[in-house]
Amino acid sequence: MKKRLSGLFLTAVMIISATAGCGSNSAQKNGALESAAPEVAEKAEPEEELSLESEDSVIVAMGATSEPESGFDPAYGWGAGEHVHEPLIQSTLTVTTADLNIGYDLATDVRVSEDGMTWTVTIRDDVRFTDGEPLTAEDVAFTYNTVKQNSSVNDFTMLKEAAAVDTATIEFRMERPYSIWPYTMAIVGIVPEHAYGPDYGENPVGSGRYIMKQWDKGQQIIFEANPDYYGEAPKMKKVTVVFMDEDAAFAAALAGQVDLAYTAASYSDQKIEGYELLAFETVDNRGFNLPATPASADKDGNAVGNDFTSDVRVRRAINMGLDRGEMIANVLNGYGTPAYSVCDKMPWYNEAAQVEYDPEGAAALLDEAGWLPGADGIREKDGVRAELPLLYPAGDSVRQALAADTQNQLKELGIDVTIEGVGWDTAYTRAQAEPLMWGWGAHTPMELYNIYHTAGESAEYSPYANAAVDQYMDEALAATSLEESYGLWQKAQWDGTTGIIQEGDIPWIWLVNIDHLYWSRADLKVAEQKLHPHGHGWSIVNNVDQWSWE
Repeated sequence: MKKRLSGLFLTAVMIISATAGCGSNSAQKNGALESAAPEVAEKAEPEEELSLESEDSVIVAMGATSEPESGFDPAYGWGAGEHVHEPLIQSTLTVTTADLNIGYDLATDVRVSEDGMTWTVTIRDDVRFTDGEPLTAEDVAFTYNTVKQNSSVNDFTMLKEAAAVDTATIEFRMERPYSIWPYTMAIVGIVPEHAYGPDYGENPVGSGRYIMKQWDKGQQIIFEANPDYYGEAPKMKKVTVVFMDEDAAFAAALAGQVDLAYTAASYSDQKIEGYELLAFETVDNRGFNLPATPASADKDGNAVGNDFTSDVRVRRAINMGLDRGEMIANVLNGYGTPAYSVCDKMPWYNEAAQVEYDPEGAAALLDEAGWLPGADGIREKDGVRAELPLLYPAGDSVRQALAADTQNQLKELGIDVTIEGVGWDTAYTRAQAEPLMWGWGAHTPMELYNIYHTAGESAEYSPYANAAVDQYMDEALAATSLEESYGLWQKAQWDGTTGIIQEGDIPWIWLVNIDHLYWSRADLKVAEQKLHPHGHGWSIVNNVDQWSWE
């Protein structure tokens, strides 16, 4: 292994090197570190601080925005979104397997009543928190009742209460049947009732594979292996996670100051001596909504719906008239896969969603809908031009590039697209009437529900309603087994007659699944990864305990 900077001097030099070669954006986000670095550097002699790190430690650079603002408390986001984790600090009852089915962690048995209203889970009896106290069913019940009351990220409205039947058995009593409950159990870390309080997120006590030893906010987090972990002992005994912007992470890898660093497709044609570029497939998709109702206004006067995209033939033409392969080549430098739904490659994905690129067929659909080419090539109907705004989050270069590529491709079809970068403070409101370039993808069918079900959190951005689709999803949640629910989720996408895909209502257009890219030392063996969810966040370290050095 190569010599690597260690300790406090590592942080100082990494910040100085990274920010010196980066734009003002990086300097601003790492400002707190940058201002502290010179003083540290003056006190440290590089020759004295260089050391050969042991072969059971690793330094990982992750995005500045992946640092959990609310700390490592499951009630406030840790374990969800970009912070999806395996049993890293806290253990979970279940885990998702490599094929995105369900496996066990703390749980040894999971049963559900015939009416789907009670889940009974039996847990291991050999687990202790890192303060030495045993983990019991009381802790599990306390955790779930706490996240139900306080969670700011996850939806727990389906749970009525959790109750400890005995020290090793928990009952989850539901408000309504919820067949995919095992997927929720896979992201809720168990906290100790005796050691939980307002500052828990900054000083977490868990029973997982690692103990959080140090957190320098805005800079780094240091984890050390839990010596009393009930599972297989981690190979990596020390894991240091540093938070950096993309350009700073690239500079740190270039200088040999980190072992693994997240990166973007824009850096994929670079070379770093001693490193290789790793690419992992994801369900981290990009696409845009197409409002499916005619233009109107809501009770607050906000625009809702879109006259042009309310015609299903227009939506189908756009879907089949976009060359996803060209986008992957031009925008992602080849690092991605075509996206046709919000759940590509998942157990509940319906392959009928795939659509062939067919610009001639798309043009024929627009002709059929009465949108005919005008003198300048832009289509018209009854004196109205085929115009479409397309928003993207300001500051997101990938979504901006995808929006621009969409603009160019649709112009060839005779649709005049205007793209605009906007802040999220206005994006959510405007997206009810204007397409917005989104990012989605999670290890749960609820992502499908939230976007397409009329009761879903994001259904307003179509806005879209289909009674048959709603019914299939309701039946899926009420199913008596996960396996039964998968078929119903697939029918919600397409049952041969109706659904949300090309032959159906197609209220959303999915473009690409973005590969997650990392610069890795050539002698670092990163364990096999399952599909990463949306967000270039903590997924890569889910199995860091299994990494090793050659």
